[in-house]
Amino acid sequence: MGHQRTMRRFAKWHIWLGWLVGFPVLMWTVTGLVMVAKPIEEVRGNHLRKEVPERALPSDTQIAVSLPAESTRPVRSVTTQVERGETVTRIAYMDGSTARFRPDGSAMGPLSEVEARLIVAESIDGGDKVVSSNRFDADAVPFDFRRPMPVWQVALEDGTHVYVGADTGQIEAVRTRWWRVFDFVWGLHIMDLQTREDTHHPILIFFALLSVIGALLGCVLMFRRRKARVVAK
Repeated sequence: MGHQRTMRRFAKWHIWLGWLVGFPVLMWTVTGLVMVAKPIEEVRGNHLRKEVPERALPSDTQIAVSLPAESTRPVRSVTTQVERGETVTRIAYMDGSTARFRPDGSAMGPLSEVEARLIVAESIDGGDKVVSSNRFDADAVPFDFRRPMPVWQVALEDGTHVYVGADTGQIEAVRTRWWRVFDFVWGLHIMDLQTREDTHHPILIFFALLSVIGALLGCVLMFRRRKARVVAK
């Protein structure tokens, strides 16, 4: 008799938990389905990137880059390559900043709007179909970029936003319309529409824990019903 009373109590809890976590579980299922609807490479816009062949440096190239004597920033990497017919040396620092230099050692200024458009037209399929281009400072970047660095946003006719680093002179991100849908449902999935990056917060943990408890109760009740059918036979 006590066992049946416990099972009835479990059944009641299971019903209440079902009402409480039903919507979050449905939301997790639907958003998960949307996120796997397309390959992640397509979501990231990799299919739009052209394969631009690397150009070898002329054999007589001489490069002289001198850093200021007072500079103490640790350097992460130094690369030299030909870009749009010009030899560019790029120094990436450990703090995430980047500087570009010409072969004679003179520093190159921030990327212009015309240069940003040329980079997009050269590197992205449909990159010549530009609707608008805008420059954003590191502390005011659009929400679909979310990286603290100055960039040019080149908006294309198909709704794609291509972000070109104003200091790096490289394409930093490609945000298609589907990427923005993916980003929104990801925010729903982790229950964080504000930053869409926090996967460890009390609300998510609370509903996930309730869902686990509800699933365990359902398993217990399933075996109870199965046993009841066997006895009835």
